[in-house]
This record gives sequence, structure tokens and C-alpha cells, in this order.
Amino acid sequence: MEKKEKLLRLAADLDNDLETQDVQKLLPYFSEECEIEIFGHSLKGREGVEKWLKWFFGIFKTIKFEPIIIMVEENIFFEEFYITVSFENGETIRVKVAEVLTYENDKIRSLRLYLDRLEFVEASLKGFFSKSIVKMIKKKSVEGLF
Repeated sequence: MEKKEKLLRLAADLDNDLETQDVQKLLPYFSEECEIEIFGHSLKGREGVEKWLKWFFGIFKTIKFEPIIIMVEENIFFEEFYITVSFENGETIRVKVAEVLTYENDKIRSLRLYLDRLEFVEASLKGFFSKSIVKMIKKKSVEGLF
């Protein structure tokens, strides 16, 4: 199997298994020395992966991925996608995320996730006052740009 096709399959399997929210099923996707980067912080090794997964699954009741753009170059997999998640209270949000996976020996050596925290927060907030504050921050952050 061509390397590009193999990485596409491995990443698709990862997405499908993330939707099941089974931590033990997901750990073998990652190398022992892997690193996850999210929100400017790094988690290292399988212990870091487990911590990230438990945190991630603890927030959402359901998770669904919808790919937008996928690119593979050598051992690097890039994907821009929508993630639709639901909470225990029935609320659902959909936000755009990007990820970069670096593979080594068919295992994830590095996972970097990029998303706009304000978009996520705005989508999950309730109440006029809270939403108004986030909208004001987002507006202020691009003032003079557009």
C-alpha cells in the first residue's frame, strides 16, 4: 500500500475511533514518545494522550468529524475539519478545527490541534451578557483589519 494511502487510512481510523470515545482503543495509535500540542500546551507520552482523551471525552456526550481539506506529504497528515459535539444537556455546537499529525512507524509521533477558542466559547455560551462579551472581544481583535 502506498504511504499516502496508508496515512489516509490510519487517520480515518483514528477519527472513527475518536467518535467511539474508547480511550483504550485509541492509545495504540500513538507512539510511546508522542507529543500532543493544544492551546499552546504540550502533553507527552501515552500518559499525556490518555490525559487529553479523558479530558476531551469528559466534556462531550457525542463527537462527529466532517473533513474539509486533507493533505498528506511524506509522514505528515494535515486536516481541516468541522467537529460537531453535543453536551449532556443536549446542546450541540459545530466549530472548525485543524490538525497536523506526524507519523513514525505507523504511529502518531506528534499531534497538533488548532482551533479558535473564542469560536468554541461563543458556540457553547448561553445568555445575552456572556455572548455579548465574547462578540465584543472577537470584534476588537480584528479592529482596523477589515
